[in-house]
Amino acid sequence: MSAETVTIDALGAQGDGIFHASNGPVYVPFSLPGETLAIARVKDHGTILSYSETSPDRIAPACRHFGPDGKGGSCGGCSLQHMAKPAYNAFKRSLVVAALKSKGIDIPVGDLVEAKPGERRRVVFAARRTEKEVLIGFNQAESHHIVPIEECPISAPGIVASLDALKKIGGAAATTAEPFRMTVIETLSGLDVAIEGIKALADTERRAVTETVLALRGISRVSVNGEILIEPRKPLIDMSGVAVAPPPGAFTQATAAAEEAMVRLTLAHIGKVKRTADLFAGIGTFALRLARVAQVHAVESDEKAIRALDHAARNTQGLKPISVERRDLFRRPLMASELKTFDAVVFDPPRAGAEEQCKELARSVVKKIVAVSCNPLSLARDLAILQAGGYRVTSVTPIDQFLWTSHVEVVATLTKG
Repeated sequence: MSAETVTIDALGAQGDGIFHASNGPVYVPFSLPGETLAIARVKDHGTILSYSETSPDRIAPACRHFGPDGKGGSCGGCSLQHMAKPAYNAFKRSLVVAALKSKGIDIPVGDLVEAKPGERRRVVFAARRTEKEVLIGFNQAESHHIVPIEECPISAPGIVASLDALKKIGGAAATTAEPFRMTVIETLSGLDVAIEGIKALADTERRAVTETVLALRGISRVSVNGEILIEPRKPLIDMSGVAVAPPPGAFTQATAAAEEAMVRLTLAHIGKVKRTADLFAGIGTFALRLARVAQVHAVESDEKAIRALDHAARNTQGLKPISVERRDLFRRPLMASELKTFDAVVFDPPRAGAEEQCKELARSVVKKIVAVSCNPLSLARDLAILQAGGYRVTSVTPIDQFLWTSHVEVVATLTKG
């Protein structure tokens, strides 16, 4: 390890400051471009020791657990709380611009749709039982060390207020010191808690979890490794007037505000059409809204998710017909011949993107496409495939669903010709 004084040249894609040494880039978390710092350096990683000159874009963080100097330690949940909003917004937008540029896509990128503190309705906590208590927090960056939290400004207030209750539930379920995960979703009927990564529960632990939950308020369901242990109230998520009961641990958009922004952009582009396809449909984020205006064919590989979508559709009045299909679109994408019956297609794949599906879409005659992604790089690749097939990218909008991190959601719209 060596100590040295450096000046930060740029901000990397993960939100770390970068200075370029003679033997390559060195990454310094919690630093900003233009800052002069004393750092302790190990290979290509620097830890801030002191500041000689700080950036005018540096602000005080919103959380005690943020940064190398935080009294509560650096929890690893956020990486950019120290950056002023104008510079922060520009950085997030630049991630999308750079990804598109890398694939030769030249189109103006819209302003970032901003996020606000307290909007995160889905939070994945790291947890572990100790001799004295249950730790709940986030892993320190590049570490398995859990930093327990007492506050979390990104999370919904209802989740933060229930940290003690979550510790009690985790303590009832966990019998060893092995780390585990607690995915917490704030629903209309209370918190949906999905515990994963612990061994199968014996009857003693099952009773303990049940008794613990019954003694608490505000918990709608607790599941362990996908098995529901207790469900005092069915957890429900509102999707523009459609109540959906997600399966345990189901993927949901991290914030309702970002979800609504994505839906608005999607519906505005699709307009009045007769038949649409929603690919990688999940529990129906887009399909259930699209069904207000058009017939929808929803395709998803997760059986429990597609059943939740189907159940919600069948029990909601005022929707146009929704057909569902369980299908692995990575291995069996909808072929161009199957796509010819649709006027529009929406796809929102995992981070890996939808390369094989886009190859078939590029050969299709679908008039309008909406591509949604949490990974600008895989999205840029997919858009390039569609462009090569004759589609024109008409808009790209970054959405800040993951506040104070380097992650950004993107919605792109395309038309044929």
